[in-house]
Amino acid sequence: MNKTKNEVRIIIDEAICKRCGFCIEFCNARVFEADKDGLPLVKNLDDCTNCRLCELRCPDFAVQVEAVDNE
Repeated sequence: MNKTKNEVRIIIDEAICKRCGFCIEFCNARVFEADKDGLPLVKNLDDCTNCRLCELRCPDFAVQVEAVDNE
């Protein structure tokens, strides 16, 4: 079952993120923006399509896309 936009949560582990920007670049929905230090921030969660490219492309496994149980 595909989750819709509002049924996901994106978690960035700041401790292991190297700020490479892959998650930002691979996101076709432009969910992320970099802060002044290059850390990806989730800015447009409502636009997330749950494609998980951010999670799959992260070389540090710092991005997690989780389903949210709305029940």
